[in-house]
Amino acid sequence: MPEPVMQSPLRSFGLASQAQPVDASRGVWANEDPLLGYISLRGDSADPTFVDRATAAISVPLPIAPCTFAVSGAVKALWVSPDEWMIVCRRDQLAALSSGLKSSLQGLRSQVADNSGGYTQVLLFGPNALDVLEHTSVYDFAGLAAGRVVGTTFGKASLYAHRTTDGFCLLMRRSFADYIWRYLARAAAPYGLGIAAIEATGRAAHGVAG
Repeated sequence: MPEPVMQSPLRSFGLASQAQPVDASRGVWANEDPLLGYISLRGDSADPTFVDRATAAISVPLPIAPCTFAVSGAVKALWVSPDEWMIVCRRDQLAALSSGLKSSLQGLRSQVADNSGGYTQVLLFGPNALDVLEHTSVYDFAGLAAGRVVGTTFGKASLYAHRTTDGFCLLMRRSFADYIWRYLARAAAPYGLGIAAIEATGRAAHGVAG
């Protein structure tokens, strides 16, 4: 039998073949950062032992303040709820991080689950990126501060969003990805949408944390 093949939920759009270096010719640039690792981590944020062990396992300070995230290298930790975090990493880091978390948190009330098949993220930037987001959501993205992550609507879907060094990162469920990309492309059309060539190394944690 053939080996399973990992595929992006946006593969039908042929984004990789359209990607080009970013320049001033478009008002909006976007592309998927595909096939990353996504780990759902649950535990007690009020337990300092849990927080310390999780931090040591992922080498990123586990954010315990609501709606915040932290980044170190190619690993990103997002606060999702008082007892849940999403750890985003390169795919080649996934096994080691998952194993390290499970080992470090043994004996503590916790859960570590690989959700890599269920999520993807899109990077959005350019001079009109904020204008596009204002067409797609009720959330005031202009007020989204560095180091903050928000769960909000996007058209009739939902996603998590935070600012990056040059724009925004939109983290979404795989089942919403096709709808969200089409909605984003339609909203960006008046400004000119370019498919950006995205560097593979380190982009899993593309962001500004504080």
